[in-house]
Amino acid sequence: MICVDREGYEVEQNETQNKVLVFLYETAVGRMILSGLVRPGVSVLIGKLLDSRASKCMIAPFIKSSRIDMSEFESRQYRSYNDFFTRKIKEGKRPVDNTVEHLTAPCDSRLSVYPIKRDARFCIKNTRYTMAELLRDRKLAARYEGGTLFVFRLSVDDYHRYGYVDDGIKSKNRRIPGVFHTVNPLANDVFPIYKENTREYSILKSENFGNILMMEVGALLVGKIVNYHQSGAVKRGEEKGRFEFGGSTVILAFEKDKILVDEDILVNSFRGMETKVKLGEKIGVRR
Repeated sequence: MICVDREGYEVEQNETQNKVLVFLYETAVGRMILSGLVRPGVSVLIGKLLDSRASKCMIAPFIKSSRIDMSEFESRQYRSYNDFFTRKIKEGKRPVDNTVEHLTAPCDSRLSVYPIKRDARFCIKNTRYTMAELLRDRKLAARYEGGTLFVFRLSVDDYHRYGYVDDGIKSKNRRIPGVFHTVNPLANDVFPIYKENTREYSILKSENFGNILMMEVGALLVGKIVNYHQSGAVKRGEEKGRFEFGGSTVILAFEKDKILVDEDILVNSFRGMETKVKLGEKIGVRR
């Protein structure tokens, strides 16, 4: 899927990642390998490897191949690859737009926006989903009919921490176990990804945008979701959690008539393109 920045220029894709995904999802041998990789037990083993000191040798080649600007991040020695993967950004590098009527991005990502139609179905890369399937809760899903769904897809080279988009009261977390698959759109041609991946969600009773459904989706090879808080008061821009290794996705759902999406993002989504956004930047306004 093509991704463009806020000025409309195409964003360079991670070709190494795409080649690996093509092999895993579009070849017979790749799918045989994938059938083992997606099991939670395998993810646990890989997670232990990536937490080990031996994994430090992977850091420098990854930074080089992904062209990551390390000047944006805290300067320190990393204990393991996962320690590097969950690195923190320097103070002031992701300023949060605090205008109360502005909706901001919860993370660095590639954003697509979809209407939640009356039948609560939406489509990601030619695969149809319902909110009920996503949440495993038909009553809750019905509350978002007529609203808007924001899908923030993180690539492995993105900053993998995410935050709250408004002040409010957060509910407890609900975890839905599943099998890990990549959240890259390529995989959606083979697997109904968001119905199979482990995911976690909560509701933010926000001050400016109604009841926001916030969901994190794990991904291929570990994709561990680490949320910091249970129920309680939270602040706009406060860090909500992080993903350990694996491309991952953050989903926000808004009730009907709560939000107006920025025009460039709407147009890009209508054209089947993602929009590159950064944590804290404006992506919409309150109705």
